Amino acid sequence: MKKTLTILLVNGGRPDVVGLIPSFLRADDPRPARDQFNERYISGWSPMKGFTMDPTTGELHYPGDPPLKPRACIAWRSEGIWIYDSGWVAIVQDNGDYEVSRMD
Repeated sequence: MKKTLTILLVNGGRPDVVGLIPSFLRADDPRPARDQFNERYISGWSPMKGFTMDPTTGELHYPGDPPLKPRACIAWRSEGIWIYDSGWVAIVQDNGDYEVSRMD
């Protein structure tokens, strides 16, 4: 049986905000999303420090910038991949740990 991704659009998100991100994930690759993104995305996965995330809403905060609301979410194994405007992407682990990188 072929595995499919479920993408949830939220907060007015549109399909174009997701872009090519799902194409970098392969069901037959057991590695986590960050490793798959790092290998397959042209600029790799480069976490940026300084973001905080509201665990209830998924909203990202960076000092001096307006908050970013998630526009889409991909459930990937035990990870959540949250996609925001301006090419920001967060990978959130079950325990609440997360990394944020730009994938534009």
